[in-house]
Amino acid sequence: MHAFTEKDIRASFVNASLRERKSIVLPDLAEVGWENLDYLGWRDPKQPLAGFIVIAVDDEPVGILLRQTEQRVRTRAQCSWCEDVTLPNDVVFFSAKRGGQAGRNGDTVGTLLCERFECSVNVRRPMPPAYLGFDVEAARQRRIEALRAHADGFARDIRDSR
Repeated sequence: MHAFTEKDIRASFVNASLRERKSIVLPDLAEVGWENLDYLGWRDPKQPLAGFIVIAVDDEPVGILLRQTEQRVRTRAQCSWCEDVTLPNDVVFFSAKRGGQAGRNGDTVGTLLCERFECSVNVRRPMPPAYLGFDVEAARQRRIEALRAHADGFARDIRDSR
């Protein structure tokens, strides 16, 4: 993922009002390791149930405001994006209003995601070989590509519902 500016990120949110966009507390963009990210995700400590993600769709940022449900998942859930079965972190259910009129009408989409958006780290973690001759690097690349496809599909679904 290439670096985006604060202006790019604030303007990219497709399911947030102008007031919501202005009030978003952004992470320190100078500290972000853009080269190892498939999407930018962060939480705001002042809004514990809100999450924010920015996904590059056709090299343009698509920002999505997420809301975490207050109820926890009862069993150990699997993240829908990184699909890691050995997660070192929690997975929670997020919902997002669709963009445009559909979102204003209350249409939402939900997904299970890593609580602190650690997917990019999870898919890059080396996995133990499944069998003799298993290509660990090829499997890692497939996981990265799958994460990018899941994130891209979610962003397009939210954005294109206008």
